[in-house]
Parts: sequence; C-alpha cells; structure tokens
Amino acid sequence: MLVALVTGGNRGIGFEVCRQLGRLDYAVLLGARDLAKGEEAAAVLNSEGLNVSALKLDVANEQDIARLGELERVDALVNNAGIAPDRAHPDTSALLVPAELVRLGFETNTLGPYRICQQIVPIMQRHGYGRIVNVATGMAQLSEMNGRSPGYRLSKTALNALTRILADELEGMNILVNSVDPGWVKTDMGGRAAPLSPEQGAETIVWAATLPEVGPTGGFFKEKRQIAW
Repeated sequence: MLVALVTGGNRGIGFEVCRQLGRLDYAVLLGARDLAKGEEAAAVLNSEGLNVSALKLDVANEQDIARLGELERVDALVNNAGIAPDRAHPDTSALLVPAELVRLGFETNTLGPYRICQQIVPIMQRHGYGRIVNVATGMAQLSEMNGRSPGYRLSKTALNALTRILADELEGMNILVNSVDPGWVKTDMGGRAAPLSPEQGAETIVWAATLPEVGPTGGFFKEKRQIAW
C-alpha cells in the first residue's frame, strides 16, 4: 500500500487532501501541530472507511521533523501546512510589516518543507519512487507579483524555488517535485468569500501527488495546468 504524508492535514485543504488520497487507497499520515486535533480529524476519516493515522507534526519544530526520518515508507509528501504571518499586523505594506513576521513566514512556509524534504527524500530514494507537492499560491508568482503581505509572498516564492532545486537534484530518480496553487479556497485562511470549496482546492494537489512516472516535475500548476512562475 502506498503511503502519503500530508502536513497541516487536520483542517481545510489539507484535510480534504487526506480524504481524497485515502479514497485512492493510500495509507495517509495526517500531520497536525496539535495531536489531539489531528486524532479527531483522523477519526472522522476513519469513520468513512479510510486508512488515516494522525501524526504530531509542527513544521516549525525540528524535533517533530527529525522523527520523520524513522518512517519506513512515504510515497507522496504534501507540504500543505502554512501561515499568513502578515495578518498579525494592522497594515500589510512591505514598508511596515516587521521583519520578525517575515521570518516567521519563512520558518513555517519555507524552512519547514525544506527540513521535511531532507528527512523524507532519502526514504523515497530507497524505494525508487516519490511525489512531492509544495502547496504555494498565486501570490508567489513573480510574473504577477503585487505589493503587500511580504511574509506570505516571499516565503511562498522561496518555496517555489525549493521545488525547482529539488526537481533538478532528483531528476531521473522517479521522484517528481511540483508546486500547486490551489486557488482561493474557503478555509480559515481563505475566508468565506473565497469561491472554491476545499474539495476543489485539493483536486490539483492530489493530481500532482499521484502523477505517473512520465508526469511533469519542476513545474507550477493550477487546475492541472502549468502556470508561470
């Protein structure tokens, strides 16, 4: 049975990714910063007949991440957990958001996935198979970069750079690495005004996590179509 690890899996898009991968017969490791909340979410999915286990995983906690190296198998990694740190400041202008908030964005949105990949990729290499999906955002596109929200934009743009770096280093190993923009989704982060449901937001992420051997790598995708960086 294939195994998938989803960070930030206890709610929103991550929860729906766990559900959809479970329906594809993956054994899902649902990563959650709060283990109790992760276990509650896993119980819901288990009640649907899916094989989901909660895993304590704070992507800003090096000890939590180090324990991932003990896993026997991970075939798909979805780096979904993320924060929008700029919202803690009353004005999201890059001229006003404190550098400390930007640093927090990098810690969770960039360095968390970076450290996790350092633990998980060797596991994938041992099995000769892997799919890595970095959940990014259209706000990280350099081709359409606007102002404000520097902590979110910069950290997610750097996450896209990580996708390119890993895709190049892992070329020819049957480990595909891609970024996905799920769109504006109704979640705690996206808000109620968002036009997409979590189910719709998860769809391209799951597609990228289950690509065939001839699938793309090193790309940025939205609605299963490649978009500009």
